[in-house]
Amino acid sequence: MSEWKIPLFRIYWDEEDVNAVKEAIERGMFWAVGPEVKKFEEKIAEFLGRRYALVFNSGTSALHALLLAHGVGQGDEVVVPSFSFISTANSVLFVGAKPVFADIEEETFGLDVENVQEKITSHTKVIMPMHYGGGVARDITALREIAEDHNIILIEDTAESFGAKKDDVFAGCFGQSAALSFCQTKIFTTGEGGAIVTDNRDIYERAKLVRSHGRAETADYFNSTEYMDYVSLGYNFRMANILAALGISQLKKVEKLISMRRSVASQITESLSDVEGIRTPVEPAGHFHVYQMYTVRVSGGKKTRDALKKHLEKRGIMSRVYFNPIHRTSFYVGMGYGGISLPVTEKISKEVLTLPIFPDMTSEEIEYITGSIKTFFEKEEKERRANESQC
Repeated sequence: MSEWKIPLFRIYWDEEDVNAVKEAIERGMFWAVGPEVKKFEEKIAEFLGRRYALVFNSGTSALHALLLAHGVGQGDEVVVPSFSFISTANSVLFVGAKPVFADIEEETFGLDVENVQEKITSHTKVIMPMHYGGGVARDITALREIAEDHNIILIEDTAESFGAKKDDVFAGCFGQSAALSFCQTKIFTTGEGGAIVTDNRDIYERAKLVRSHGRAETADYFNSTEYMDYVSLGYNFRMANILAALGISQLKKVEKLISMRRSVASQITESLSDVEGIRTPVEPAGHFHVYQMYTVRVSGGKKTRDALKKHLEKRGIMSRVYFNPIHRTSFYVGMGYGGISLPVTEKISKEVLTLPIFPDMTSEEIEYITGSIKTFFEKEEKERRANESQC
């Protein structure tokens, strides 16, 4: 559908964002690299309470660079979820390592501790959990303990959960390092963009080399005649200064955006609380969810879930399945992953449906979405009873 009555997401912006970008443009200099990049990094690190932050042109680039900075490569194994966006696994292939898929738990869709333990071998170098949809993986502290016990690196894929917390610790602050995403669907956005955060100076410095061609930047490359040596292989993963200016402005209001999202999510949950056939998202005790996505589980499984998705589409409401298993994609099946057994991942992927959510969603939009869902299940119930009476 070219135009949705209610899209899956809508970017929240204001004149402060426009003015921040306008000012960066009108300077007439520093469009690629500039002062806003450094300031944005400082603000990210300050918000999360980590020593270092480094911004990139995407969350995928950030993950790629982070694995390289940690020395992950040929012969190494990285335990990852199959229930994630494909870049979680692809980033492992980028560095020549092997993704090893582990199953998830049903409460927050985070990596399952017992299954992770089963997947650890002498080649396991990293455990890389993904925080799903604005929450924190329920067992993240247990995963950290497993990593410490086996002398394995813990890297968090925090693309979807900036600002989420467990026991007052932010997502992205449990492992040695973490990757963030600022893509347009995220809690705050630069359109495209990402970052790494870490407390390790060596990881930070190595990631800087990866980000900019392996160049030892002793000065501002675009504003200096000084020769700078190239000391390693690197990429052009830099974030443009103009986007960093937007990021600073967006980050200033991130607590407001999170509060608005939580309010919308609460209203949706309340409206759907008495609907049999679906389960609304959970926020376990001690967790703080930021609702980057609002994902329900349809108890009738794939057939009912897909029918609900089609019903919403007919009403102009966009919804999407996040996620279909990575190991079931054509690419990974072709690599030999199609036969692995991940029963919870398979089950959850057939039940989940992500509904629209955005900070300034109106009460009328919420009512239209939830009313459409109620209509669907009322019809389902009538058909079920009719079929039973015929029997």
